[in-house]
Amino acid sequence: MGSQRDDGSAVGGRPETRWCAVTGGRGFMARHLVAALLRSGEWRVRVTDLAPAIVLGPGENEALLDDALRDGRAVYASVDICNLDQVTKGFEGVDVVFHTAAADPGKNNFKLHYKVNVEGTKNVIDACKICKVKRLIHTSSSAVVFDGVHGLFNVNESLPYPDKFPDAYAQTKAEAEKLVMKANGIDGLLTCCIRPGSIFGPGDIILPTLDRYGRTHAYFITNMEPMNMWDFTHMVQEELGYKRPFKIRIPLLIIKPVSYLVEWGYKVLYRYGIYQPQLLTPARVKYTTLNRTFSCNRAIEELGYKPTVPIMDGLKTTVESYIRLKNKVFLTER
Repeated sequence: MGSQRDDGSAVGGRPETRWCAVTGGRGFMARHLVAALLRSGEWRVRVTDLAPAIVLGPGENEALLDDALRDGRAVYASVDICNLDQVTKGFEGVDVVFHTAAADPGKNNFKLHYKVNVEGTKNVIDACKICKVKRLIHTSSSAVVFDGVHGLFNVNESLPYPDKFPDAYAQTKAEAEKLVMKANGIDGLLTCCIRPGSIFGPGDIILPTLDRYGRTHAYFITNMEPMNMWDFTHMVQEELGYKRPFKIRIPLLIIKPVSYLVEWGYKVLYRYGIYQPQLLTPARVKYTTLNRTFSCNRAIEELGYKPTVPIMDGLKTTVESYIRLKNKVFLTER
């Protein structure tokens, strides 16, 4: 074991392992982030989320986290980002915060999204200042520049926020992003926002859905391989072993009124136990019928960003992981 100097660096030139915190740390993307931080060997990770205790699942990343929890390289803290006291306690002794917690984008509930995405982010910023956190990296969304009316073609960070947004998620994520960028440089806190496009990979919810139905300082971050969403969907279904379905084109003039009717029906009947629609909603129709591509040039130039996994390799890895998990669950249930 090497001894530590008073300045925090280790004898022999090896830096001391620092603490970071990941909010929403049990979410899909956050699990991969936590694993990457642990693999780097440069960070101890405080995983924070709503659950009172951590429950680990299958997979390589979960096994890595299990080992880290046992040897002290990671700890879990139950934290509600809507509670400033809990957030402050969760950030004690932390140098960097990765803020990934957010309300479910599939639920178009403005009150919920505002509470979690805006007020929760404000608590994260305040707690960072109280705890003297040095850096805050906020996971925003490419949706913050989408108005639901006009397509976006290779746009960059100079594109302003729209006057109107397609849903509560995009609107509140934009408000949260503004708070994070406004906090940059105040009380010693440096901040930036990452705007990922659609995220997929092992452990996501896209594959189960397709399988079931198959039968900056804001930086845009994508694979830099623009692809039609329907082509991607069909490729996933083919990897799962399904035949590519026939293309049935439904005019937008028909599907849009139907989506509004479905949404209205939910608002009227939700008290009777009707589930909130997830697929056929006005917002989802807007997202799936308009092109949206983004330039990563700023992230490349300022962050040295480079995609490490080509989209086809990522798709195959994701499908293979899903099939292994599906087969394991099937054998367990038998």
